[in-house]
Amino acid sequence: MVNPRQEVERLLDKAESGQRLTMQEGALIYTEANLFELGAVAEHLARVRVPGSESRATFVVDRNINYTNYCNSLCKFCAFYRLPGDEKEGYVRGIDEIFQKIEELVAIGGTQVLMQGGHNPKLGIEYYEDLISKVHAKFPQVIIHSLSASEICHIAKTSNISRKEALERVRAAGMESLPGGGAEILVDNVRNRISPLKTKTADWVDVHRTAHQLGMKGTATMVYGFGETVMERMEHFDVIRKLQDETGGFRAFIPWSFISESTEMDLPHRTGDEYLRMLAISRIMLDNIQHLQAGFVTEGEKLAQAALRFGADDFGGILMEENVVTATGLEFKGFPKEEAVRQIREAGKIPVQRNTRYEVVRAFDDNTALA
Repeated sequence: MVNPRQEVERLLDKAESGQRLTMQEGALIYTEANLFELGAVAEHLARVRVPGSESRATFVVDRNINYTNYCNSLCKFCAFYRLPGDEKEGYVRGIDEIFQKIEELVAIGGTQVLMQGGHNPKLGIEYYEDLISKVHAKFPQVIIHSLSASEICHIAKTSNISRKEALERVRAAGMESLPGGGAEILVDNVRNRISPLKTKTADWVDVHRTAHQLGMKGTATMVYGFGETVMERMEHFDVIRKLQDETGGFRAFIPWSFISESTEMDLPHRTGDEYLRMLAISRIMLDNIQHLQAGFVTEGEKLAQAALRFGADDFGGILMEENVVTATGLEFKGFPKEEAVRQIREAGKIPVQRNTRYEVVRAFDDNTALA
């Protein structure tokens, strides 16, 4: 009979050596291994996969612009959306307002804009082509990392075109990168419970696969804490890992915890221990995705600092504004670039500003030579 502790140690050694764990093996060490054992393996793997990450951590200066909050998906976990026709609190931002927001981003050295919004039934592909092309023409130095898989599905359906055509047209307009938003938990049992009108797992995968085939890189995400099981979290990792095996299109993975205030779902806040455990198991299970981002918006600055010792090599985006998570009541006053630099230094690493492609923009240590 196998000793349970010996099995945990065997699997930790297996992961540390770079071998792939099954979903069952991942679930076992997630639940049974000591947090710091998991963290040590994840930190080792980060150093192997991201050379230099033992001494430096990257971040990107970006802005999240929500072009509309009208949405007909009615997700139970969302406090941001307003129903179509809500003239009191609903909006579609004008191009001048969006330009002003991006001008403020460029003024502080920002390089990435994340434009996302609700599933507005009045907006078709022409709206998105016009918006993206105007932003790209006025700010060619800013990388447009925008729209989620569920938005692409919505655009295609509303415009009566294929998802591939929708992606081809926004890409031709100037969109370079596809974020991983809308993934939540990529298990349909969970999705049917929390967002029955939204995209299913196969839809999310199909959009990202198609985007990768067209030459668009992107990111993958996970929001945990909807009452899903540990094995369902492992299934989420497996869906992403298999697609990455096939396409190699994901640059990074970002997990964060669900905040339930002001939503239809009354669920407890997740703990810091759970976040660090999730981050470490993300690094271990996603053996084919190079970068792992910390999440200070939902987890707080101190946990984000700790994340840099639990498998994360990147501090994420400083986000000049954030409206979706803060709609739950979570306070967010912006995060100046200087604060990101200070936080990374306090964590004992050299801060390095990057762009969406993980190219170095600036290292905040004049005595450090970067490859």
